Amino acid sequence: MAHTTHDTTHDLTHETVKQKLYPLPASPGRSANMKANRRTNTKPELALRSALHAMGYRYRKDLRLDLPRRRVRPDIAFTSRKVAVFVDGCFWHACPDHGSQPKNNEWYWSPKLQKNVERDRAADQALTDAGWTVVRLWEHVPIEDAVAKVVAAVGGPRSLP
Repeated sequence: MAHTTHDTTHDLTHETVKQKLYPLPASPGRSANMKANRRTNTKPELALRSALHAMGYRYRKDLRLDLPRRRVRPDIAFTSRKVAVFVDGCFWHACPDHGSQPKNNEWYWSPKLQKNVERDRAADQALTDAGWTVVRLWEHVPIEDAVAKVVAAVGGPRSLP
C-alpha cells in the first residue's frame, strides 16, 4: 500500500485564497444590511406588480426560463406575450446615475458588480434571441413611468371573462 503525505502548504494557500474570495464585512451592521437584501420581492418590484395587477394584467413572477443559451429569471414574465421585465437595483446592477463604488473591499466588489452587468447583457441577448422583448427598469424610476414602459411593451390587459 502506498504511503501518502499531506501537504500543509496547500491547505494554507487554499485558506488564503478562500479568505480573499469572501471578504470579512466592515461591521456587524453592514453584515446585517447585506443579509437583508432580497433577490425577489423588492419594494420597487412589489409596487410595479401591484400596479400592473390592479390594471388587470396577469403575469408570472420570478419564473425560470430555460432558454437555448442560458437560464434566465425575469422579475415579471408575461409568457403568452413573451415580455420579460427586470427591476434592477442601482447598487447591484451599477446604475449610471445612482450606482456607487464600494470603498471597502473594492477588489472584491468591482469585479462582482461588473459580472452582474455582463450577466444582465447576456440574459438580454438570450431572451431577444428566443423572441422575447426585454424591459429593464431601474429601482428609482417613478412607478407611473415604470408601468407606462411595461404597458407599452405588453399592450393592453387581456379581456376578463
